[in-house]
Amino acid sequence: MRITLVEDNVGLARGSAYRLQDAGHAVDTLVDGETAEAFLRDDTADLIILDITLPGRDGLSILKGLRARNDMRPVILLTARADTEDRVIGLDAGADDYLIKPFEMAELEARVRALSRRRAVPQIQRVRIGELAFDPAARQIFHGDQALDVPRRELAVFECLLSSDGRIVSKAALLDYAYGVGADVDEKVIEVYGSRLRARLKPFGLAITARRGLGYALGVEDRP
Repeated sequence: MRITLVEDNVGLARGSAYRLQDAGHAVDTLVDGETAEAFLRDDTADLIILDITLPGRDGLSILKGLRARNDMRPVILLTARADTEDRVIGLDAGADDYLIKPFEMAELEARVRALSRRRAVPQIQRVRIGELAFDPAARQIFHGDQALDVPRRELAVFECLLSSDGRIVSKAALLDYAYGVGADVDEKVIEVYGSRLRARLKPFGLAITARRGLGYALGVEDRP
């Protein structure tokens, strides 16, 4: 799952991002309200973790802006305020959950899992391509009823290529999708994932095409 984390405490943000990435999520981390407001208008995160007290613009106003735009992605609010009234204000503004700082990382992971399950309740149809099908809710690739064993970073690259509907996706965009915006990872790892995915998908009639200087595209092989 792709997560946008907005938290101005750099240590907490870094620790939370590392823990969520270890659990298989891609995490974009932002540290101020104005930047977050602009970023959230165009990003494709599945879930947002949002601190209430932020420089520039507070988390509650950002949340209200999301809901005013009919953006119904799940939001977990982070706050040091433990009063019931504060929690009610946050939930009334449109938050799906509320986590009081300081918190254990295991609890954050549990809240994310719970919202992920809730989000997946409306049955999402599998996306078919070639001989395979991708289940967006389970984040698994299937051949018939058999799930393929695909490492999570390769799966993220596949998911990003699939969502582009045959268009070329740059290495930078694939890297951002797999690791989160601003991750300190060399773009060359995308070449490795692209090569591995190409070999993994070829038996099922799919091709990953590399366009020099541009990026990669996913499509169905032409077969006689």
